[in-house]
Amino acid sequence: MTQRLAVLGSPIAHSRSPLLHGAAASVLGLDWTYERIEATEATLPGILAALGPEWVGLSLTMPLKRSVLPLVPEHAPLVDRLGLANTVRLGARPRLANTDVGGIEAVLGARAAVRRAIVLGGGATAASALEALRRLGVEDRVVAARRPDVAAVELAGLADRFAPLDEVDLRAAELVVSTLPGTAEAAVRVPDRVDGTPLLDVAYDPWPTALGARWAAAGGRLLHGLDMLIEQALLQVRIFTDSDPDVPMRQEEAVRGAMRAAVGR
Repeated sequence: MTQRLAVLGSPIAHSRSPLLHGAAASVLGLDWTYERIEATEATLPGILAALGPEWVGLSLTMPLKRSVLPLVPEHAPLVDRLGLANTVRLGARPRLANTDVGGIEAVLGARAAVRRAIVLGGGATAASALEALRRLGVEDRVVAARRPDVAAVELAGLADRFAPLDEVDLRAAELVVSTLPGTAEAAVRVPDRVDGTPLLDVAYDPWPTALGARWAAAGGRLLHGLDMLIEQALLQVRIFTDSDPDVPMRQEEAVRGAMRAAVGR
C-alpha cells in the first residue's frame, strides 16, 4: 500500500516540502506520496479525523503549530516546553514533534559562538529560534516584535528582553534571526553597516527577501531559509521512518544531498 504524507497550512501552495520529502523517498526507496493540503485552525480537526490507515505523517506550518496540540494526545517533551509542533507521526499512537528547533540549530551551529542574538518576530517560529539559540549557548536573547507586550507573554521564559520591532538597534547583535513575514520586514531598521554579522532569514520565497537584500547590501552575511527547511525536513524523515530522531540515518548524507538538489541548494 502506498503511504501518504502531506504538509498542511494556509497558505500552502508555495511550500517546497513535497520536493524535499519526494527526494528523500527516492533515496530511501520508499513507496510514499507527499502532497499539500490547505488547512486552517477551523478545518484541521476534520482533516485529522478523516485520515485513513495509509497516512504516515504530516508536516504543519502556520497557522496550525499551536492549534494542533489538543488534537493529538501524545507529545514529545519539546512540544510541551514550547507549546507548538510542526510534525505529526500518525499510526496507532499519533505523536507530535517539533523539528524546527533542530533545523535552526543545525544551520546556526557553526556560527553561534556569540553572546547576544536578536530574533525578529514574536510568533511560533520565533519560539523555536529562541530555543535553538539557548541550546547553542547564546546567553543574551532579545526579541523584537511589533507587539512586544504580547510577545513577552507568548515567549515567556525563552527570551531575556523584548523590544519594539521598529526601534531595536541591530548593531548590538552578533547574530540575527528573522522569522518575519514579508509584510513586516519594512518596519526593521537595518544599520548602514553590519559587516560580517549573520542573518538567518527563515523566509525563502522570494529569495532574498527585502530584508535579506538590505542586510547583504549593508555587508552582512545572509543565511538561506531553505537550509533551515531542509534540516528540519531531514529530522521529519527520521520520525516518519521510525528512526531514532536523535540519531542520523544510515543514508542521511545521501538524503540531505538529494533534498538540497531538489530545491536548488
